[in-house]
Amino acid sequence: MQAQSHRIPTLAESASHPRTRVEWPTLGLLTLCYATWIFGTTAATGLWLPLGILLTALAIALHSSLCHEALHGHPFRSRHLNETLIFPCLCLVIPYARFRDTHLAHHREEFLTDPYDDPEANYLDPAVWARLPRAVRIVLRVNNTLAGRMLIGPLVAQVMFLRTDWQAIRAGDLAVRKAWLWHIPAVALVLVWLWFAPMPIWAYLLAVWIGLAVLKIRTFLEHRAHERASGRTVVIEDRGPLAWIFLNNNLHVVHHMHPEVPWYQLPALYAARRDHYLRRNDGYVYRSYAEIFRSHFWRAKDPVPHPLWPRQ
Repeated sequence: MQAQSHRIPTLAESASHPRTRVEWPTLGLLTLCYATWIFGTTAATGLWLPLGILLTALAIALHSSLCHEALHGHPFRSRHLNETLIFPCLCLVIPYARFRDTHLAHHREEFLTDPYDDPEANYLDPAVWARLPRAVRIVLRVNNTLAGRMLIGPLVAQVMFLRTDWQAIRAGDLAVRKAWLWHIPAVALVLVWLWFAPMPIWAYLLAVWIGLAVLKIRTFLEHRAHERASGRTVVIEDRGPLAWIFLNNNLHVVHHMHPEVPWYQLPALYAARRDHYLRRNDGYVYRSYAEIFRSHFWRAKDPVPHPLWPRQ
């Protein structure tokens, strides 16, 4: 009986367990996130501006991770309630509805890393790469190192994102246009707050950049080119502060296999069947973010043109 009471549930059992009505760890973390953001833009800024910028940047990064939780159905069963909770766009530049739609499209496993059908792919079609001006190719090569992804990655990603969405709007995509229209009040809430807060606008924009740069650490090598779709998604066995800010999304193959599982259950799922996950993703694993910094801060992990494209 004792062994049974301490048995770790299987992956299928954990994933199929009935969801609670309110996921309190997520709700509590969302409260902490907003409290940190308010403190960073007010009292911390008054004490020492660099401290205010740092705390605000971390809150912005954490809020993005919580937006990721919301689009996967947390902390409530109600989509509208979840989206109301994360409505203020702390990062200013990414409409939630666009993040939601592109990220859910990214979860189509068969298209992972596809230069056309995966909205979050960092690879380009080699034919497109060959036509790019030399200066653009240099920028994209720099962006393919971790240092470059953190330094210029927020701007590179935003330019490409805006270009794609503008083309969609011009082509008559009503969903994209609606997402940007809803983005206006989401940003307005933040700007109204900043009008009265002591943090200067330039300092807030710097915090946004830092927050997005932190997020680029997570997305830098989440996926790789691999013949099998199941072998494209990484595991980073880090349990430090970055894993906390990323809400355990560093255990990325676990999240992709069971996107409905909340962030605080992912470590137990991974620990219960570690060998299973590493067989599934063909050993695509790093021990920590420190290992990634040592290996790829100055050196690219992958080429920009997809090495397996076009697929036969």
